[in-house]
Amino acid sequence: MIFEITPALLTYLYWLTIVAVAVSSASGVLRAGCRKFDLFGVLIIGITTGLGGGTIRDLVIGEEVFWFDNQWFFIVSSLSSILVFVIARYFRISSQSFLIPDAMGLAIFSVIGTISGLMVGAPWLIASFMGVVTGIMGGVIRDMMCDITPIAFKSQLNAVLAWTGSFVLILLLDGGMDSVVATIIVGVFIFVSRLLAIKYDIHLPSFKFKDI
Repeated sequence: MIFEITPALLTYLYWLTIVAVAVSSASGVLRAGCRKFDLFGVLIIGITTGLGGGTIRDLVIGEEVFWFDNQWFFIVSSLSSILVFVIARYFRISSQSFLIPDAMGLAIFSVIGTISGLMVGAPWLIASFMGVVTGIMGGVIRDMMCDITPIAFKSQLNAVLAWTGSFVLILLLDGGMDSVVATIIVGVFIFVSRLLAIKYDIHLPSFKFKDI
């Protein structure tokens, strides 16, 4: 498919990435809080969560890592992590509260990753997988650093919704829909669907060995 890259689209993606980094870093801090890590440990996990998925995406597609060129992404991640750390010390926050910013980060990073794949000319299947990688890998690294099974592998339709949304986004763009409108529609779809899957505990079947 032919994908037009405009200055307006690049500006939109920049600010969208800022938001995604902030909320994903917040999810990292809240997740790390369950392990009672100190400020430094929480900060490292918050930054890794916020920047991890996009870093892997850029390395795979052969682009310069997005936060190397613009340190504001790193600054936003750090500030978001510290802010959430401070807020959590003075307000009662549920141990499961990380799931909300995690769902937001999943939704936003998935659409960003898909468009990033299309921008470098990746085929539609690979571009959609870049959406999945960008959407879930920050959380995967976060959970591994917290010594917890990654929720992307065992949670309510986490990666499935990222990939489904990425496919839908490509279909909408291929049909001629404006890229900004398409990303908003798909982002909201992923976010709301993820929250509903959590609320109603909707899972894919788990692997089980048949008893002999």
